[in-house]
Amino acid sequence: MAEKPKAGKNDHRVIGKELDLFSFQNKAGAGLPLIHPKGAIIRDIIEDFWKQEHRKRGYELVWTPHIFKLDLFKTSGHYGNYKKFMFLTEVDKTKYAIKPMNCPGTILIYKDTNHSYKELPLRYAELGTCYRNELSGVLGGLFRVRSLTIDDAHIFCTPEQAEQEVKGVANLIIDFYKVFGFKDVKTELSTMPKKHIGTPAMWKKSEAILEKALKSNKLKYKINKGEGAFYGPKIDFHVKDNQGRNWQLGTIQLDFNMPDRFKLRYVGEDNKPHKPVCIHRAVMGSFERFFGILIEHYNGAFPLWLSPVQVKVITFTDRNEKYAQKVAKQFTDAGLRIELDDRTESVQKKVREAELQKIPYIIVCGDKEQKAKTIAVRQRSVKKIKYKVKPKTFIKQLKKQIEAKK
Repeated sequence: MAEKPKAGKNDHRVIGKELDLFSFQNKAGAGLPLIHPKGAIIRDIIEDFWKQEHRKRGYELVWTPHIFKLDLFKTSGHYGNYKKFMFLTEVDKTKYAIKPMNCPGTILIYKDTNHSYKELPLRYAELGTCYRNELSGVLGGLFRVRSLTIDDAHIFCTPEQAEQEVKGVANLIIDFYKVFGFKDVKTELSTMPKKHIGTPAMWKKSEAILEKALKSNKLKYKINKGEGAFYGPKIDFHVKDNQGRNWQLGTIQLDFNMPDRFKLRYVGEDNKPHKPVCIHRAVMGSFERFFGILIEHYNGAFPLWLSPVQVKVITFTDRNEKYAQKVAKQFTDAGLRIELDDRTESVQKKVREAELQKIPYIIVCGDKEQKAKTIAVRQRSVKKIKYKVKPKTFIKQLKKQIEAKK
């Protein structure tokens, strides 16, 4: 039995059920979302865009397992600082942990090879699914889950490169948000918490680098005292959605500590070993939470480029079925996501159902359209219908709109 969403006009759980995007089911377990085909289409589009933007900026994609020996998380410090949120198991009398964070695995990839200063910075990106034993009382739809895909990246660089790398990440984050309509972005600088690893001097140095990068990028920020990660200070990014609500999404964390704990090194110009800096960063934070925010931000009416179904083709009568199929094939062959509704139902009913699914465009094929080899087009939220539209012309318009991410 699925979890029943709480009532709410803009609640992503209600919209997600209405649009068949995702579900939570008792048999799967609390806090473990099941992404349905239409939701998976949106997920793939966002992930493809994310990968494209990262490759443009010199990132390399990596993949790490979902489970590691527990000792790895003891070395990283996660076990000592995060163990109450970790899922533990045992294999061949050896203790393992289902990963709550991606960083130790990426660090092992860096450590597997000897590196020269000439190779740095190295930017490793991963859409890595992590698992956290969140209390059942704090779980809330996609906003707080136990299975979350973090859009992680770890940058290994020299201390001298750190400021420039932080600036580059900040630019990436802000550019990424703009595509989804988040233009009002605020930043916070979170400093050393009471529970931390590393020396105060190391923390002071890290905080100074982050602050300098913020000033250099001319980003206004406020100090969030004592709220840094246990291994380093961080910059958090907050956005405002279409409902006027603020959300904390991306983060940049500067870490001198884990490279020390894992004994990471690179060979410097002097041919001697040096310790790199590790920058942990995420743009969306987690896909699941970002998806939930987007559902409410758009109120389920996704822009054309993100919509799982971009065009609904509707027949006026049974006589128009073959013509409608031909039209639908033209759009499908052009790479557009199409649904054909050729049921023996009234046009009004079929149009209403397409509207409830918040599909961007509805095409009606009747006798007049069939005779003229045209289509009648209705845009979402626009009452006026455009007649005598040539399918090829409309396809070009849609592709232009998709390319502009609208």
